[in-house]
Amino acid sequence: MSFSDEELERYARHIILHDVGGAGQQKLKNARVLVIGAGGLGSPVLMYLAAAGVGTLGVIDDDVVSLSNLQRQIVHKTENIGEPKVKSAARTLKALNPDIKIVTYQERLTARNALEIFENFDLIADGCDNFDTRFLVNDACFFAKKPLVSAAVAQFEGQIATYRAFENDKTGNPNPSYRCLLPETPPPGMIPGCEEAGVLGVLTGIIGTMQGLEVIKEVLGIGTSLVGKLLIYDALSAGSTLIDIPWNPDNPLNGVNPSLHDLSVHETKDNADICPARN
Repeated sequence: MSFSDEELERYARHIILHDVGGAGQQKLKNARVLVIGAGGLGSPVLMYLAAAGVGTLGVIDDDVVSLSNLQRQIVHKTENIGEPKVKSAARTLKALNPDIKIVTYQERLTARNALEIFENFDLIADGCDNFDTRFLVNDACFFAKKPLVSAAVAQFEGQIATYRAFENDKTGNPNPSYRCLLPETPPPGMIPGCEEAGVLGVLTGIIGTMQGLEVIKEVLGIGTSLVGKLLIYDALSAGSTLIDIPWNPDNPLNGVNPSLHDLSVHETKDNADICPARN
């Protein structure tokens, strides 16, 4: 293990944890995690992964900070309004933990660049706010064989799931993908986004922090994974529900007779509004 005296002090509360220890902290230091979006969900994910000592954090977002973001996007400040979100986020994260590496992508995630970007990371954390991007990320993670921790919020409810659809479960069947939960993109306007329906700011912090926790569990290999599960949290009742996501043998990605073999289906999608930061 290679930790400086400052790192040993910074991560002392991790290192004394039986299920983390020095070996686990080294895993975090060696980890490379890409966070899609520096918005409502991406903000707490990025900040807690940076604080935890994840050695390389990537963030992709093509948006700029606006005043309406600051009700929930805690990685940004009022003085950052008008600045690219990836630059604003990188500055905050470096101030929090100068020992980590921040890789920024001030661009849209598309079918053309997804696999090239994903190959530089061990795990993907998706907090986007639209279905086109969510399906693109799911499919790209499958083809790139990257674990995916996905989260979403709307009004007073949030949900989190982990996908390893490129692997099999204990019975020998493939693990479910997002397409087992939702086979295809809903028609436009069927499910209103946060811009139309609103979202409670603190909810994005709760769900984003839980998403960050699931990322850390995957990196460390501890606890019970959310693979094959969907965690739903209702802020108004302070209740949560954990449901199974069964593998769907008819799904087009990793079903019995898959019809998707690359990302070409996404090339015709309009990815102009991929910005997860609007959560």
